[in-house]
This record gives sequence, C-alpha cells and structure tokens, in this order.
Amino acid sequence: MVTFDHRDPGTPESEWRTALAARTLPEVSLDIDALLVIAAHPDDETLGVAGLVHTVAQRGIPIRVVIATDGENSHPDSPTHTPADLAARRQTEVRDALGVVAPTATLRLLHLPDGTLGDHEDDLTAALQEEIAALTGMTDAAPHRILVASPWTGDGHRDHRIVGALAERVATEAGATVRGYPIWLWHWGTPADVPWKRAESVALDAVALDAKRRALAVHDSQLRPLSDASGDEAIVHDGMQEHFARYQEILIRPESVSREAAASTPRSHFERFFATHDDPWGFRSSWYEQRKRELLLATLPRATYDAGLELGCATGILTARLAERCAHLVAVDFAEEALTAAARELVGRDNVTLQTAALPHEWPDGEYDLVLLSEIGYFWNVADLDTAIDRITQSLAPTGHLIACHWRHPMPENPTGGDEVHDRLRANSRWQSVAVHIERDFVLEVFSPYPARSVAQEMGMLP
Repeated sequence: MVTFDHRDPGTPESEWRTALAARTLPEVSLDIDALLVIAAHPDDETLGVAGLVHTVAQRGIPIRVVIATDGENSHPDSPTHTPADLAARRQTEVRDALGVVAPTATLRLLHLPDGTLGDHEDDLTAALQEEIAALTGMTDAAPHRILVASPWTGDGHRDHRIVGALAERVATEAGATVRGYPIWLWHWGTPADVPWKRAESVALDAVALDAKRRALAVHDSQLRPLSDASGDEAIVHDGMQEHFARYQEILIRPESVSREAAASTPRSHFERFFATHDDPWGFRSSWYEQRKRELLLATLPRATYDAGLELGCATGILTARLAERCAHLVAVDFAEEALTAAARELVGRDNVTLQTAALPHEWPDGEYDLVLLSEIGYFWNVADLDTAIDRITQSLAPTGHLIACHWRHPMPENPTGGDEVHDRLRANSRWQSVAVHIERDFVLEVFSPYPARSVAQEMGMLP
C-alpha cells in the first residue's frame, strides 16, 4: 500500500492536466442497461464518478449506489465530533449529493465499520451480489450490459483496495463489466503511476461537470474544516479538489479483465441491438458505410464467384450487393432480428440462403471461393477468433478469396480490436495477403491460400 498524508500538498493538478492532454484515451462505453456504483466511504462516489452518474441518469438508465461504510473515522482526532456524529452527517451528505446528480438513483448504505472492511468481506460480497441481481431483474439486462464502477484497487487506501477487489471478483463472476475509479492516486501519484493502457475516459459536458461540482460541495464535512481545532482539518483540501473539476473522469480496466480472458459478445447483445435500431450502425443512411461498402466491393479480385459465404450478414444491405457477384451466396447471422430484416432486404433474390448459426462454433457446410469477414472479428475473443480462422481455412477453396474489413479505433467493450483481428489473419501461414487498404478508421484486406495470384495473373496478363 502507498503511504501518504492527506494534509500534504500532493501532485499539482497542472501536472495531471498536461499528462491527460498528451493522451487520447478510449471512452468508457455507455451502451449499458444499468449502472452500479460502489464506494468505500460517503463522497468516494462523488469524487470519482459523479459526472458519470449524472450522464447515465440523464439517459434514463437505472442506477444503484452502494456505500460500504459511513466514513465515521475520517477525523479520528476530532475534539468536536464523535464517530457517531460524523456517521450521521456523512449519511445526510451522500443522500443530498446523490440527489443533485441522480435524484432517481437507489442508494443503499451498508453501515459497515470504517477502516476494518477486511473483517466484513462476506457482508460486502453478499450485498454486491444482491445489487447486481436486482439490476438484472429490474432491467432484464444481460449481465455484461451492467457497468460496475468501484474504487480502483491501486488507489493507495486500504478500504478502497478491499472494496475494489471484491467488486472486481463479484462483477466478473456475474459477467458484469467492471471499472475502477481512482481518488487518492491524483494526490500521491504521478503520471508514471497510472496504467495508461488500461485507462478509459468519461467525457463530461458543462451540465454534468456543474452537477458534479454542486454535489461535491455538499460534502462539507470532508471539504472544509469541522472547526479551527487541531484534528478537524479538511480531508480533501483545495489542491486535492482541483483534481475533480476536470471535464473528464478516468476509469481503469482491471488487470483481471484481459482481452484474452474476455468472453465473446453474446447473442443477446445483438438481438437487443437489432430490435431497437431501425438502421443499425447506419448501414443504409451513413455515407461512411456506403463508401466503405463500395470500397469493399471494388477490392473483390474477380468479377463473379461461384459460391460466397458472408459471416455476420446483419440486415442484408451488403448481402444484396454481394448477391450480384455470386452464383450462390450463404449469409449467416445468429441474431434472429437481423435475419428477419435481411429477409425483407433480399426478397426476390433466389440465389441467397439465409442461415442461423452461432459462429464460430456452428459453421455452414461446404466449400466457398469467396468468404467475407466484415466488422465481426472483434466481437470474438482470441480463442473464438482463432477457431473462426481455422474454420475459414477449411471452408476456403484453394483459389478462393477471404475479404476482411474492420474498424480500427479502440472499442473497450469488445474482446478484441480490428487491428488485432488482422494481425492474427496475417499470422496464418496457410494464406497470404493479396491486397490491403488501410485508413485511420478501418482496414480492408484480401487474403488467398498459397500460392496467391494477383488480379493481373488471374486475368492472364501475367504468368
């Protein structure tokens, strides 16, 4: 554990602002159905994630907040306030602060002893399990669509470490998404102490930041001296408060939540997504999608193919164009909502077979001279991606083509990234890259089994 004194000046906020300005962090995904915030003490939740709470509340997403202790030991040497006095005062403060940022949120105070949470891990574990179960039942949410925000385990405070570690374990066991929020790191640490590769950002607009500042001001017992007497000093002094007046909050992905250990995105996510979006990902309306589609079609080395396989056909917008180039096309998805939409899109196209399959473990039979892997690979974890690559290798004709296309920007909620998908495709010794088109936003690549032939070779222009 880090040793620090809250009365020290600490690291100036100017140093943190410089460090943050030099980095572009991925955004915390707020495509969620519920938010569970866990705090060791009243005010942790306000300092760490009040802006997140307000932003989520404005979207009408259910929020539950759990406070482990009443923070009665914040001033152990106070000559004016007993622990019971402080407990009562801080309970009122946290209720009022939550009322500022999220009036409809549910607050649960566990009243566990401040400073000895290690002796009450079973009580805290049970409470967190109950809260995740309550949110799952309330929203009918898939567990991975519940975001759990808890104190960062590396924050340097024993109670924060205990609560954060338990939250990570409980959330991971339940299949929920978990992130840690630092508080005291900003005081004792420097930019070198931050695990930047696991850091994510919550951007706060002016309204959210104002709500956070007003909520923070409610915690009078921590921001201002209880009295002029020794032992009644402010816990969060003015310099420390500056860290929480930023237009962003930082959350940290746990080490235990590695991409290798992450689960592939479940079917329920896609069923929900397609059921609630008339034009998923802007396939029909977005110029970005239209342009990318035309580029993809232009990369096909042949004018026509005998048998095509489209993995993850979604609503069939691209499928309809591929059908013009294939004598027969098998289009696969595992979301029934997507296939229903695709069937409407493909009315009258007798050369297309729509098929339900939970890729990559369920796989269409047959050999194909064209396989399309577009914007789907990053939804698989590493193990499933490798399985898919093996299945594609087995399905691809000796002179066939694999077309792969993926978004390149960070997507923390996905188990892998677009560049990682293409890195693993290139690492397959059984085929080679024929053509590649790379933009800042996406990578588009054509592969073919060895010995691959260029378009000019296929046309007889070269031997």
